[in-house]
Amino acid sequence: MSNVLEITDQDFETEVLKADKPVLVYLWANWCGPCRLVSPSVNWIAENYSDRLKVTKMEVDPNPVTVKQYNVEGVPSLLLFKNGEVAQFHEGAIGKQKLQEMIDNEL
Repeated sequence: MSNVLEITDQDFETEVLKADKPVLVYLWANWCGPCRLVSPSVNWIAENYSDRLKVTKMEVDPNPVTVKQYNVEGVPSLLLFKNGEVAQFHEGAIGKQKLQEMIDNEL
C-alpha cells in the first residue's frame, strides 16, 4: 500500500482528526479474509484521490483505543472523516465501485 499511510492510536489525532483534507481510515487485521479483498480498492482510492483525500490504514489488534472509540465491531471497516468527524462508516467487505461512490458523495 504505497500511497496508504499506516497509522496507530498514537498518531490518530494528528493524522486523521487534525488533517487539512478528508481522511479515509481503513481498519483491518492480518487474520481477516475479506480485508484482503478490500485492500486493492483502498489502494486504488489512495492512488486516484490523493489530491483531495488522505488514505490511512490501521491494524485493529494493536490499536484498541481507536477501535473502541468508534465502536468498530468488525473488519474490514472504513471510516471517512471530514473536519474531524465521521461523515461515512462502512463495516464489512465493499467493492471498489461502492467505495468510490461513498467517497464521491462526501468530496
